[in-house]
Amino acid sequence: MCTNGVNTGQFKMMLEQMDDQVALNRRWAHKLYHMADNASYDKTAQALEELQHLLDDARAALSDAQDAVDDDAAAGPGVTVNLV
Repeated sequence: MCTNGVNTGQFKMMLEQMDDQVALNRRWAHKLYHMADNASYDKTAQALEELQHLLDDARAALSDAQDAVDDDAAAGPGVTVNLV
C-alpha cells in the first residue's frame, strides 16, 4: 500500500534488509573479535568489541525506524493507493 507517495510495505522491507545486513556484519565482527582475542591482539580485539556495540546500536536505530514508519504512515493525510 502507498501512503504519501511511499510504498510503506516496500519501505519496511528495505529497512528489514538493512537490519539483516547489519546483523550479518555483527556476527562477523564477533567472530573476528574472538580470533583477535585468542591471538592476543588486544587492541584489535578491543576495537572489534567496540564495533559490536556500535552495530548493536545501529540495529536498535533500525528497529526504531521500522516502528516510526507505521506511525508516520498512520499519521499521513489519508491519501492511499491500493492495488486492485
